[in-house]
This record gives sequence, structure tokens and C-alpha cells, in this order.
Amino acid sequence: MNRMMQKPHSLFQSDYPRLRFSMPASLVSQIYLRNSCQRTVRFVPCYGGERRRTLSFKFSEHKPHNPWRISVCKGELVEVGERTSPNEVRKEIEQCYELINKLGRGVVYLGSSRTGPDHSHYLQALELGREIANLLGCTSWTGAGPGLMDAAIKGALQAGKPVGGFKISKEAGQWTASSFHPYLPSETYLTCRFFSARKHGLVDAVVRSSESDRTAVVALPGGIGTLDEVFEILALIQLQRIGSELPVPFLLMNYDSFYSKLLDFLSDCECWGAVCKREVESLWKVCNNNSEALSYLAEFYDLPLGDNGKCETTGFVTTVSGPISYS
Repeated sequence: MNRMMQKPHSLFQSDYPRLRFSMPASLVSQIYLRNSCQRTVRFVPCYGGERRRTLSFKFSEHKPHNPWRISVCKGELVEVGERTSPNEVRKEIEQCYELINKLGRGVVYLGSSRTGPDHSHYLQALELGREIANLLGCTSWTGAGPGLMDAAIKGALQAGKPVGGFKISKEAGQWTASSFHPYLPSETYLTCRFFSARKHGLVDAVVRSSESDRTAVVALPGGIGTLDEVFEILALIQLQRIGSELPVPFLLMNYDSFYSKLLDFLSDCECWGAVCKREVESLWKVCNNNSEALSYLAEFYDLPLGDNGKCETTGFVTTVSGPISYS
């Protein structure tokens, strides 16, 4: 394992390669590790690339009743999901559905957690979140994380529309884990232990059961996690297993040709016969900018747009009341 840091840190090594990771010692106050089988873990403090002593820990063979827990800085306890019972996953899925019923279905935004607020994609996502919220008048759903998810949230809040989220404790690229969102009220999001529950929530949030339901999936630029969610939802639409009685628009935001090589790859898949001709093209709408996305949604739902390509309609009824602006 390459050492990216010169300051003191601790390296955990296991007799099994999969149980090897590192973290800054300054961030950790306590660590509780439990496992269901006999394994030995060696704790190797390092400083400046030099190893000092090695401490060995052997896990017992008893089956744990609680998930693994890691206590990080400031005494915050973060639970790492271990499936001790299928009922735990089912309960969390039910909590996702309850939150959707409370806030209402709407537009789900998928995107990178790493993109900073000074990036052009962040600014475009912020504008898109605001304009789609004004156009459709529905709840905006995200993974409640940083990056482009945060941009979509803030855009919807600027429009005065409700937001909801299915959070995980640690997004890609983050050093520390947290179960709490920095500014959203706790009743507007759920911190998920299980990715399967989170995905259930993101899918159910766009289900349309009547003509009055205005939902969509908006795929912003992103990495592995974003592509995982994009193709899972795309496959559900392809197989007509998304659970929606009516079609759900899927927009792929190809800012600065971000997804062009992916689209080329899918074209190659057609040439090799892995997918049918024009099959993928029929499942989503590729948009190069926000104007194309807004025009497509306005046409899809037969809604008016202003001369500048932005929504000028207001007054849609939402499922929540009270002030929406969070800070």
C-alpha cells in the first residue's frame, strides 16, 4: 500500500488481503472491530515510512449481534453495515418509502460527490436544479452528499421547492464519515446503512402512478458510484421493472462532452451485437446543456417555457408546507 501521508498514521493489516486499510491516527479515538470468523489483525504504527511495533489482535469465532463500529473524531460513532438479518435491510427500505410518501416523488439527481463549488459542472447543476424545480414543481431527490448532489439541492432550495435525500455515511473521496447532513433538517433525509435500501429509495422516488406525477432521473457527470446507479436504473427501465405505470424521462447531462466516450462505447456495443440498434438511445435523452434538458422536460410534460428557455411558471402545489430555505 502506497503511503500518501508523511504524518503519523496507523496501518491495519490482516492475514487476509481484503482486510487491509489505513486511517490517520489523529482522527481516531476508539476502534471496535468484530468478525464472525477467526482472523488475526496486526496493528502497525508508522511514522515517516518507518514501522515501529506490531500489535496483534485475534477475533473470536462468536457471531456478532451488532455491526462493525468505528468511532472517529469528536467521538462520533459510525456504524458500518453488516447484514446480521434480512429484516434490517427490509426495515431500512420501508423507512425510505415512508420518507418518499412524506415528501412526495419527484426528480432524482445522480452525480459526483467530488466536484467542488468552483467547477463549471457544479454551477450548471445548481442552475439545472433550480430551473427543473420551478418547471415541474416537485421534490428534488439526491444522495444528500457533497459535490453535484449538493448543487442540485441548493438549486431546488433557491426555487423554494422541497428536497429529500438518501445519504450514506461516507461518500467517495471523503476522509471522515458522518450520519448528518451539514444543513438539511433531519426529517428531509435518511442516512442508509445499506446500499440496496438507498437504491430502492432513489428508484421509488421517480415512480409515476398518474398523469399528474412529474418525475425524472437526471444523471450529472460522475464516477463509479454515479455510473452504478445510472446503469441500474437504465436496466430497470429497459426491462420495464422500474415499477412505474407511466414512462419516466431519463436525462444524461453530457456537460463538456463528459459522457461522449461512454456513448461511443455503447455504440461499439451495438456493432458487436451486445445491445440492439438504437436500444440505448431510446431509453434516455442525452443533453449537452441545461436548455436542452429543460426543453425536453417541458415537451414531455406539455409545460410552457419562457423565451430564454427557462421556466416562468409558478404556484405548483407541493406536498410539504412551511419555509423551504435551509441554511
